[in-house]
Amino acid sequence: MPSPVPAPPGLSADARCPCLSGAPYGECCGPFHAGTAVVPTAEQLMRSRFSAFAVGDPAYLLATWHPSTRPSRLELDDSLRWYRLDIPSRSAGGPLDTEGVVEFAAHHRPRPGHPGAAGMQHETSRFVREGGRWYYVDAL
Repeated sequence: MPSPVPAPPGLSADARCPCLSGAPYGECCGPFHAGTAVVPTAEQLMRSRFSAFAVGDPAYLLATWHPSTRPSRLELDDSLRWYRLDIPSRSAGGPLDTEGVVEFAAHHRPRPGHPGAAGMQHETSRFVREGGRWYYVDAL
């Protein structure tokens, strides 16, 4: 097994991955964020993108956004703490597919010291695989 990938500041590589897979960050989404592994499925891309929101990695989010729909820049809301990801359904998006759909609910809370209430983003997302890499395209 490859050595764990260093985690971003404030998160240990041995800490539970924010995507809630049960694996440590350094062995789950960390290698994707570091560019040392290729995401094998649309669902794993969804999980790694959620983790990128959780650890504050806009560069990864832009790199995994399909060029046809990618914004020119992305600013994350530092007042939110993304803490839970639910994936109630998925369609296709496997290692041999070229398209996939993943339904998810991403839960957030305000960070300490920030006003606001807990919330959730529910979306059914479309993904494509091109050149051996999965990309987020848009919401259905």
